[in-house]
Amino acid sequence: MIKIFPSILSADFSRIIDAVQLVEEAGADGLHIDIMDGHFVPNLTFGPDLVASLKEKSNLLLDVHLMVENARQFINLFAQAGADWISIHAEGAVHLHYDLNLIKEMGKKAGVVLNPATPIHCLTEVITEVDFVLLMTVNPGWGGQEFIPACHQKITRLKNWLQGQQLPIPVEIDGGVKIDNFGELIGDGADIFVVGSGIFNTPDPAQTLRRFQEIAATWENKE
Repeated sequence: MIKIFPSILSADFSRIIDAVQLVEEAGADGLHIDIMDGHFVPNLTFGPDLVASLKEKSNLLLDVHLMVENARQFINLFAQAGADWISIHAEGAVHLHYDLNLIKEMGKKAGVVLNPATPIHCLTEVITEVDFVLLMTVNPGWGGQEFIPACHQKITRLKNWLQGQQLPIPVEIDGGVKIDNFGELIGDGADIFVVGSGIFNTPDPAQTLRRFQEIAATWENKE
């Protein structure tokens, strides 16, 4: 089933709770929260206190994406704050298998993130420990970037590989998802869509989210 996770990275930071309530009321499936440390990526964003506040004020699933050096030291903080899903980068984990199991031991869904230039085969030795795979379809660090065209084929290759191994692991994508390319990305094989500026930078974010849902329903009815 296709899911849409609005990303608060593109919301008005002075009114984050309002933005979250708006997409929750419009039927969002979850909320994507980018955690950046200014080292792994050239930007600083949120900490566990925001996640705890969102957990208190929203019923949405909280999908926390750790774009940080030494993600292991942050896993416990965000798990305790209320994250439901936690994803970490293959590029930044020295002991990826251990870190994924640490997330799962805390009762959270564990995901691996691959940057656009990171090959899919980096997942080979840990894929049975993964609850979802997040493909970056822009270079991480900033919202509002354009989708990298080569990622179309990467999404399809990943989906085909997972299906070939009979692994029902959802493919999540993050970066450059807009109304005008959404259908094509569904066709590529993505299951979960992180949408930031494609929702929050439109005149009516709630209506835009509903339009995404209509397109998703059309594709699901084809299958």
